[in-house]
Amino acid sequence: MKKYLSYIVALIGLTFSLSSCHTSAPRLDYKALAKASVRMGIDINKEDNHKLYIASAEWIGVPYRAGGDNKRGTDCSGLVSQLYKQVYNIRLSRSTDEQLKESNKVSRRNLREGDLVFFTSRASKKRVAHVGIYLKNGKFIHASTSKGVIVSSLNEQYYTQYWLRGGRVK
Repeated sequence: MKKYLSYIVALIGLTFSLSSCHTSAPRLDYKALAKASVRMGIDINKEDNHKLYIASAEWIGVPYRAGGDNKRGTDCSGLVSQLYKQVYNIRLSRSTDEQLKESNKVSRRNLREGDLVFFTSRASKKRVAHVGIYLKNGKFIHASTSKGVIVSSLNEQYYTQYWLRGGRVK
């Protein structure tokens, strides 16, 4: 009887230990990632925030519209607030000034995926005039007044000249 009981206990223990080890690979939407990579001109790796890239790619080409925050037309702060809500479930303010206040200062060399990037205007080097979301490798997504939603490089002369600071949402 003791021997039979020890077999049952061992079998139950083995069952629990094997069932708790079940792991599975994360499900990736390879088609959506490939489409996002092509639309944005960025290689998307396994460790990147896939939700950020897929959501951002859906905005590429949306026309610029002052005060807009939807896919019929958006401005820079509208794009940022919508992407943050969709990707991070964080509600940001609708103005660049408020978004600047809602983020901690980050230097250009310490930017991480999802950080905000702020630029001044030609008229005033102290006033925040434009915002985007940093992606990687010096690239960021933003709403350009002339081209709509695009991906640009921080190394372009305009963005180097009017750089204000990076921001990490608190």
